[in-house]
Parts: sequence; structure tokens; C-alpha cells
Amino acid sequence: MGKTDLRALGLGLVGIWAAACGGPQPGVETQTSAITIDNALTANALTANALTANALTANALTANALTANALTANALTANGLKDPLARELMKYVVSCALPAEETLSMSIDGVSYSFPGGLGLAPGWGQPGGSCDQSCQRWVSGCVLGRVDFLGVQEEISERGANLALRVSWDELRDYPADEATYFGNIFAAGQPMFACLAPGKTEIPRVCGPSLDNCPMTVVGSCAKACSYQGLVGGYVDCSSSGKARKPEIYHESVTVFLPR
Repeated sequence: MGKTDLRALGLGLVGIWAAACGGPQPGVETQTSAITIDNALTANALTANALTANALTANALTANALTANALTANALTANGLKDPLARELMKYVVSCALPAEETLSMSIDGVSYSFPGGLGLAPGWGQPGGSCDQSCQRWVSGCVLGRVDFLGVQEEISERGANLALRVSWDELRDYPADEATYFGNIFAAGQPMFACLAPGKTEIPRVCGPSLDNCPMTVVGSCAKACSYQGLVGGYVDCSSSGKARKPEIYHESVTVFLPR
């Protein structure tokens, strides 16, 4: 095999590796995961609403399709969505779960609400007969946790992880270089396990937790370098542990790392 053939083989392997890891590939259009609109979920809406704080309504939500018909047909979720905090959370759940071209529209107490899709981490959930299994719940949860803002104001972020829906463009890699933290857990499970780990060298997450980690709605387990098994090609940490020690249970493969602008 000549030098030219070896080089072609090498480039082909690099392309396969990048595709497998969800990384950007030169010459191939990639989906940006940067979120710049309505990224201001309040901690109160995350922890004190009727959709995820109550195990019954959380189970009713994930066991059925994320469609208007399924939501309104189920009394638990329909009643839960009467709570403004539940609707605030639903906005981010839908944005994380459904693709950008889809919108969930429904009437609640005679008022019409629209929840636009965004990243598409769980597109099947939005189809008739769909549901959200544990892995789906964890992906959506990591995405939602990363969108909490202590002050409830809009911030620009880039969410990355080992999921094709979180693949990034070269422009996004350039414009969002600052590693903030990684988020993982399951807001739909009983007890709402919610975790975060810090980017190496960081001691706080002011965007999410404010001036002190004591204010975090999730448990901060320490540095991601110790809590997670490895860091992917585009910076997202993978297989992060609730113990703060890599490879020690419970492990969350569905971890979402947030990068901030310069």
C-alpha cells in the first residue's frame, strides 16, 4: 500500500471516529447545539413543580407520548400543567426532547400554549405512541439541568455530550470555548437525583448556583476530571458518577457538558 493510500485510509478512520463520537466533520453540515433563546429555567420551576417533583405525574408524563392528545388525555399531567412552574419546566423539557422543527401546542384551562422543540434528544417521545425510557429521561434531564439560571436571565450556552443531537459545528467550538460544568441525573425519577461536576480548575458555577455552591438545585460532586470516565472530542464529559469518583456507581452515560462564550 502506497503513502497516498495510507493517508486516505487514515483520513477515513478519523472521519469514522469523529462520526461515532458525534464530533464535527469537515465538509459535513453539523447541527449546532448552542442555545441562545429562553435559556433561563429557574431553580424553583425545576424543583417545586407538579410535573417532576411528584412521582405519579412524572411517571404519567414519561410513559406516554409527548403530544397534546396524550398529555390532555391523562388527568395527572393535564392537572399538573395548570401550575405555571410546571409549564415553565415543560418548555425546557420539550426544547431538549423534540427537534427544532416540531412544536407542542395545547390548550390548558382554555388558554393556548406553544412549546417549541430544539435539540431533539428524544424525537421518538414526540411521536404517537411514544414514551421516554430511563436513558431518554437522563438525556433530557442533563439538558434541562444545564439550562438552569440562578438569576432567571437568558444566557448563551453550548451543550455537548455523547449524543448525535449534541454534535457541534466548528463555529460553535470556536465561539463557546469556556468549559463550565457537566450536568446529569433524572428529574423524572423518584427523589429527583440531580448532579453537577465542575470543569477542571473551577470552584463554582455562578450561572447556575449563584455566588455559592450551597445554592445549587443539584448536588455538586467535585471535579469532572475525577467524577467522569473521560472527556470526548468536543469537550463533553462521559460516564459521570454521582459519587464523584469515576466508574463508581451510579454512572450516568447521559451527561451533558455546558460551554460558555468567550
